[in-house]
Formats: sequence, structure tokens, C-alpha cells
Amino acid sequence: MFRIGHGYDVHKLVPGRKLVLGGVEIPYELGLLGHSDADVLTHAVMDALLGAAALPDIGRRFPDKDPRYEGANSMELLADVMGEISRLGYAVSNIDCTIIAERPMLKRYIDRMRESLAVGLSTSTANVNVKATTEEGLGLGENGIGAHAVVILRQQNFVGGVFF
Repeated sequence: MFRIGHGYDVHKLVPGRKLVLGGVEIPYELGLLGHSDADVLTHAVMDALLGAAALPDIGRRFPDKDPRYEGANSMELLADVMGEISRLGYAVSNIDCTIIAERPMLKRYIDRMRESLAVGLSTSTANVNVKATTEEGLGLGENGIGAHAVVILRQQNFVGGVFF
């Protein structure tokens, strides 16, 4: 059995914050504003996973009013989500992500993001795709960064107390 989920997130760019995408710190003079590290790519991935499993979104799972998640590392939140996905008997078949940003140029960080997400998703980099695009000066402009993610989960087989 397969399940498909879609996730989307967007955050405003501001001075005085680190820019983290897919668990990778990107050198840039601006960072994303948010309660956690505001990693829009990882947030979109988590929402895609939760959607595929018909679970509440990250806003309900990790409320921004909860002080436990202030400054949280999104890769640690992803580990929590993956634990739930695994407990339900699912594994990532593949995931396709798109980052939407006018600046900075992200081309040289894509492979590191793929590797970071693959580790967080307990899958091979061959199952993780990350792309970056602009909106040609429309939409977010240089004020923020957004991300979309689509995931396919597969139901794992359960034999002798072990999923495979």
C-alpha cells in the first residue's frame, strides 16, 4: 500500500538569524524568521509525511506557542515525525522537494540538503530529490523562502516483530 502527502511552508527572511534549509546551514546575511530554526524545507517535508499518514500537521504537533520548540532544530523534529511514521508501519519510498527563493543561489548546497534529509528520513539519497527555483521576481520576491514537498510512503511488511 502506498500513501501520498504534500507539504508547504514559507518564512520571512530577516537579519540576525541563521539560514537553515534541509538541515544545512547556508552562509547568507539573512535567515528565516520562526519559532524554531524556521527550516522551511524540512517543515514542508514533515507536513508531507504527516499528510501522507493522515496525521495532524506540524503546527498542531509542534505548536509555535509551546516554549519547548523555541529555537528547535527541525532535523530533531523530523526524527520525531519519522518515529511516528515508522511506528505506523510506513517507510519513505521517495520524496521530491522544491525550494522557492530569489536569493541566495542554492545550487551548490542541493547535494548536502539531499544527504541531510536522506539521513533524517532513514532512506537513500537516491530516494530524495531537492530542487531550487525562483518566482521570476513575482510572489515572495526577496522577502522570504518557501518550499513544497511531495512524499510517497510505502507500507512495510511485518515479519517476526520486524518491519522490512
